[in-house]
Amino acid sequence: QVQPVESGGGLVQAGDSLRLSCAAGTSRTFAMGWFRQPPGKEREFVAAISRLGTSTSYADSVKGRFSISRDNAKNTVYLQMNKLKSEDTAVYYCARRPTTSVGTSMDDYDSWGQGTQVTVSS
Repeated sequence: QVQPVESGGGLVQAGDSLRLSCAAGTSRTFAMGWFRQPPGKEREFVAAISRLGTSTSYADSVKGRFSISRDNAKNTVYLQMNKLKSEDTAVYYCARRPTTSVGTSMDDYDSWGQGTQVTVSS
């Protein structure tokens, strides 16, 4: 197993959409999550998805705007971000959880990607 690898970050304007991808780093299927770290702040939970994609969880700040999904045939997890706001600016991290169910705490995850920068200009 290797670390997850994120891609798809960039600079966008407020109101735009962006899709992040995460190569899970293993052919085995685990629960996955997205976290983010805004400038000068702690890392925080964004979204999570269960091993088979039947269960998801979102932070209140992104509910209705972000959507997490996965394609297990491609070992890839996605984070579709719509109606982006300046407060969504952060480094976004993908993480892998060594079990099947969703987790919302950083302690639930044991493998992390290097992160991808998302900057939303207002």
